[in-house]
Amino acid sequence: MSRPGFVLEVDDRTPPLLVHNGEGFLLERFPQGTRVVYPPEALPPVRDVDEAIQNALLNPIESEPLPELLRPGMRLTIAFDDISLPLPPMKKPDIRQRVIEAVLELAAQAGVDDVELISANALHRRLTPNELREIVGERVFRSFFPDGKLYNFDAEDRDNLTHLGQTRHGEDVEISKRAAESDLLVYVNVNLVAMDGGHKSTSIGLASYKSLKHHHNSHTMIHSRSFMDHKASKMHHSAWRMGEVLTSHVKVFQIETTLNNDIFGGPIEFLQKREWEWSIKDQASMLGTKRALAAAPAKVRHKIFTDVRSNYGLTGINAGAIEPVHEKTIEAVHRQHLVEVQGQSDVAIMGVPFVGPYNVNSVMNPILAACMGLGYYFNSYRGNPVVRKDGAVILYHPVDYEFSQLHHPSYVDFFEEVLSESTDPATIEAKFEKQYAEDPWYIHLYRTSYAYHGVHPFYMWYWISHALDHCGDIVWVGANRKTVERMGFRSASTLQDALEMVSHSVGRSPSITYLHNPPHLLADVR
Repeated sequence: MSRPGFVLEVDDRTPPLLVHNGEGFLLERFPQGTRVVYPPEALPPVRDVDEAIQNALLNPIESEPLPELLRPGMRLTIAFDDISLPLPPMKKPDIRQRVIEAVLELAAQAGVDDVELISANALHRRLTPNELREIVGERVFRSFFPDGKLYNFDAEDRDNLTHLGQTRHGEDVEISKRAAESDLLVYVNVNLVAMDGGHKSTSIGLASYKSLKHHHNSHTMIHSRSFMDHKASKMHHSAWRMGEVLTSHVKVFQIETTLNNDIFGGPIEFLQKREWEWSIKDQASMLGTKRALAAAPAKVRHKIFTDVRSNYGLTGINAGAIEPVHEKTIEAVHRQHLVEVQGQSDVAIMGVPFVGPYNVNSVMNPILAACMGLGYYFNSYRGNPVVRKDGAVILYHPVDYEFSQLHHPSYVDFFEEVLSESTDPATIEAKFEKQYAEDPWYIHLYRTSYAYHGVHPFYMWYWISHALDHCGDIVWVGANRKTVERMGFRSASTLQDALEMVSHSVGRSPSITYLHNPPHLLADVR
């Protein structure tokens, strides 16, 4: 029986608490009275994954069973979430592989031979052949990839995009031509957090810049409260409107899976335990890991974390019509992640870990570190932010000046050229976005190499718009001073220094909440 999440109040008996800090972690003593929000323990997984998959496909929600939708001569497209999910990546076999194999078996039985598989990466970077193989498995990879039937979506391939129309708000819906012209579009989703899934899967994952710019902009992001609550998120409202247009043209069979919080195992299992419950073995593992990471060269340390694979267990799978399926999905996500928190605090503290959606098999550059902390973690709430309006956020991460020229070429220029002129999202959007979005070199790298689209760093900066608008102060502990200053933030050497720096706005005895994640949590702030 897994235990729910809870809120601990720090007192004189509380041991030092673990804080994620990029490719490492710290043990920090928090001021007495600090609220520490712990995530729920991992829910028990379903006993028979194959049986659960078959049940979902044969007994869908508000849809015919999948076999009844399949017939000889039809055009079937299977789209799936890319490597931005789950985080960290999961051990083999990936749940997407198991679902896709089940769908393909039913398609073969029905005599369907026109089948294509698409990684729904929108403006994310293309997946390498090995990364595609990791998701779909060796058998599917060998059957489809050599013939060009398994591939990455290309949002800049004008010949293979279809404009389906506009929403009632005038938003363009332009998606993959193959998906738009299919008799059936099957979408295979991994819902790691409450932000994922629903109409966001198809209307964002398979969309071009012409569509994405309607909701990936500074105004929409500021008014998304929060990304983890699709009913309060302006971005999701737009995606849902687009989904209405899309599903009026395309038959979609949505398959959504939910995972538990079994993220860290083996020698780093202590990372998902409560500190006062560490066994002697856990304490030895923690000390040994901490010393090894401190002594390891940067490349070795990076490889250690890049190689982490998680033991996620499947907690649920639902298939059928998008919206009722997603409601079931959200219920399962909330059972795993929701923690009730009473009231807001003057200060919120968060540790930013080694991985985010956009640095898988890559490096977390300064903009991605900001997005992870002030975009994803800040928005890990339902109801109200953990920190009050004009309060302070304190984050832990080295924020080194480190960029991948392969994966994030436009990020380097964004950091050096754009942020040197302004850090205001609206100003940046008006002055620079079009130039980067239409730059031929960035488009070339996106289409032929493994680079994120030229506009992607803008989207990551808009992602933190809500936090920038809400917070009065943002300070990074232990961060590269010049790097965070370029982004408009401040750096402190210690937590005590950071609290002193924000005391002018929150006082010298502020209320403090520390979000103790990962594993994932969703603060239900009442």
